Amino acid sequence: MPRRPPTSRAPGAGLFPNAPAESKSATPSYRANVDGAARGNPGPASYGVVIRDARGAVVAKLKKYIGRMTNNVAEYYGLIAAIDYAQAHGVRALRIESDSELMVKQMRGLYKVKSEDLRPLFERAKKMSQGFESFHIEHVYREQNREADALANEALDETAGVPKPAAPDAKRASPDGNAGPRWVQARFRSGILYPLEDIDLPDGTEVEITVRPLRKPTTPH
Repeated sequence: MPRRPPTSRAPGAGLFPNAPAESKSATPSYRANVDGAARGNPGPASYGVVIRDARGAVVAKLKKYIGRMTNNVAEYYGLIAAIDYAQAHGVRALRIESDSELMVKQMRGLYKVKSEDLRPLFERAKKMSQGFESFHIEHVYREQNREADALANEALDETAGVPKPAAPDAKRASPDGNAGPRWVQARFRSGILYPLEDIDLPDGTEVEITVRPLRKPTTPH
């Protein structure tokens, strides 16, 4: 039986024939974490963006209230804001990280854009992304995207008149001489409450939790 000639195709090639090939470049990439928030779907909405240079240093934090929108629309506004900032500052290679699986898969050509609200935003983001030497977008878990999430919620709180929490290192005297109370956002998932910022406390420390939902969980559509 004749032997087949060797192939140079990478393992898994052809699994997603409609997905566009992601551009490659030797230029060091900037990284942007983006997140959109909506309290209600639709409801008051905003986005948050954290941009790091090729060394990992934060170079920009962006947040903005965008009116009454859905959470998916807010995600795209955050993506466009990140791309716009990068292009305005001469960035040639950009990697986007988002916890919106819908947006990531739409941008990678794996999901169709069926929503009339999302289509013009998708087309704008797609066109803008083609201006880079290298552009990559990937999905991350919410816990990996908490800084952008916190910025988006700050923008909503500021618009709603909610007082901004004290800085994490702010200390107020308490009767036992320890640091005073801190306001910390957290997310409830699978029966566990995950803080959205680092909390440096000794093991065994007891804390008091007041639950005040900031936004309802949403599902992609």
